[in-house]
Amino acid sequence: MLIPWQDLSPETLENLIESFVLREGTDYGEHERTLEQKVADVKRQLQCGEAVLVWSELHETVNIMPAQSVSRITCNRRRTR
Repeated sequence: MLIPWQDLSPETLENLIESFVLREGTDYGEHERTLEQKVADVKRQLQCGEAVLVWSELHETVNIMPAQSVSRITCNRRRTR
């Protein structure tokens, strides 16, 4: 189930994004980026619709996923029904 990021309090959204960024691992890019920069990038992706918040009923967790991935999953489920 998709959760509109706008429905979360700013503090909850910030904590959720920070948790996601810390879980995702290490940067191997040319320049090291701060946690604040990574959080700002993810927040921008949510605001632009490039990423979405997804609630997993099975695991009772919230994850951040690329919007394109969620669209593909939804389309594939419709085809298999």
